[in-house]
Amino acid sequence: MVFDKYISFVQGNKYLYSFVILVVFFILSELVVLISTRLILRLTLKTKTKIDDLIVSKTNKPISLILLLIGIRLALFPLGIRQNILDSLERIILSAIMLIITYIVIVVVDIILDNWARKIAEKTHSHVDDEVILLFKRMSRIFLSIIGLLFILPVWGVQIGPLLASLGIAGIAVAFALQSTLGNIFGGASILLDKSIKVGDKIELDENTMGTVEDVGLRSTKIRTFDNELITIPNGKLAESRILNFVQPDPSVRIKIEFGVEYGSDTSKVRKIVIETLKKVPNALKNPEPRVLMMDMADFSLKFMAFVLG
Repeated sequence: MVFDKYISFVQGNKYLYSFVILVVFFILSELVVLISTRLILRLTLKTKTKIDDLIVSKTNKPISLILLLIGIRLALFPLGIRQNILDSLERIILSAIMLIITYIVIVVVDIILDNWARKIAEKTHSHVDDEVILLFKRMSRIFLSIIGLLFILPVWGVQIGPLLASLGIAGIAVAFALQSTLGNIFGGASILLDKSIKVGDKIELDENTMGTVEDVGLRSTKIRTFDNELITIPNGKLAESRILNFVQPDPSVRIKIEFGVEYGSDTSKVRKIVIETLKKVPNALKNPEPRVLMMDMADFSLKFMAFVLG
């Protein structure tokens, strides 16, 4: 009974009613921060990944701010503010909420990309992964910011249909202007993702291009030839090329040795002696073991070929 009287008293005083709503949502916003830091964050710390820890720690305050803005929005109703002023305030609050949501999405995407970059960096020795991730982060921020803006503009009565058409035309023009550059950038990204080459690999592109990969950049790759010449190849062209990698996936190579013996030699004994000799060669693989095959009966000797991996 006393509680009902208290509720009636509060509702009868519009300023007090508005203040109570604001206080309730302020408490809720603080509870969100408290629960996320004291409870949820402790639970996420027990998981193997740090992504959930970072997401909770980076987004709890923005989420509490959204609750506070909702409280401000609801607290305006009992005050009897003129409709035109109330509409303007509602637009401002709704725009602020959408901006915060956009910020939260950007933060989450950045955390995921950073985690992805860290895993890739552990497996590569090139700085291209850092450049590609930085490029992806910038592009994602711009894209998500534009999406957030497109949600905010209708709140203020702006028609986004003509704007989207203009953005589409502008995007096509920019894509044509930067076709070569974008092709090289995405070529570098595809090389990174496919892991087809890395710094230190010995590769062959054609009979005139063979050497050691010195650097895999965002737009081009540098190859040091065995004649000590430095060749720079655009990544767009490299991604479309046939690459013979002598190091991946297995750095061992097969060595072929041609030799001949005179007619009348015991071929079984020849094979046995050569195989035993090759097994004693440093760095020669024991599995698979060396092989010796007779290839031809030439005019003056029996031609053999020895195969060994090393």
